[in-house]
Amino acid sequence: MDSGAGESSAADDYESLMSTTDAELLKSAWRNEKAAPEILKFNEDLVHRSRQQIQLMEEMVDESSQNGIDPLTVSLYQMDLDRTMFLLRSYLRTRLQKIEKYVFHVLKTPEIWARLSKQEQKFANRCGEDLKHHLEQSVLSKLPDQYQSHLRQSGASEDDDMVPEPQLDGYVVCRSKKYLGAFQLDDGGEEPVNIEADDLYALPYKSIKPLVESGQIDLV
Repeated sequence: MDSGAGESSAADDYESLMSTTDAELLKSAWRNEKAAPEILKFNEDLVHRSRQQIQLMEEMVDESSQNGIDPLTVSLYQMDLDRTMFLLRSYLRTRLQKIEKYVFHVLKTPEIWARLSKQEQKFANRCGEDLKHHLEQSVLSKLPDQYQSHLRQSGASEDDDMVPEPQLDGYVVCRSKKYLGAFQLDDGGEEPVNIEADDLYALPYKSIKPLVESGQIDLV
């Protein structure tokens, strides 16, 4: 009796989780992160819920296999589990790749630093220190003093012109979740774009960045 009650409870919990929109939210967060040229704000709550869902799904697959549940049903549970694990891992991996690529820009820009999780901040610090040490040992220490900065081309440079930054002016493909009407892309005097729900558009990322951050537009 206890075993059956436990199995039923686990199945109910699983069905409850699967009826939520977290799977779609995770897919949307993954797509946005993959398509955006810059690192977006870390979705801590969604990642936490997704990890809980993965744990529950793993337990459900194990219990179903041990209790002789129909193999087809188990395989469906396993497919859901594999999909969720793939999306979560790819989402986190994509963020780490962006941190590695733009690590010095991330470290010196408070706005971007605040978008990272605590674990990502630790990774960025470690990555920055390792890259700086490597550059100093392999190249910079062999150059004249005025060229030994890992941030600037020379002592005469006023800006950190050796730090790569994401290019926000590039075009991205996006889809609006609702009708937004006439939207002015920039201050260049161009005609506004009429944004309809569910239509695809190729627009400059910099212009629609606020809409991506507010969740009104998804990148594709």
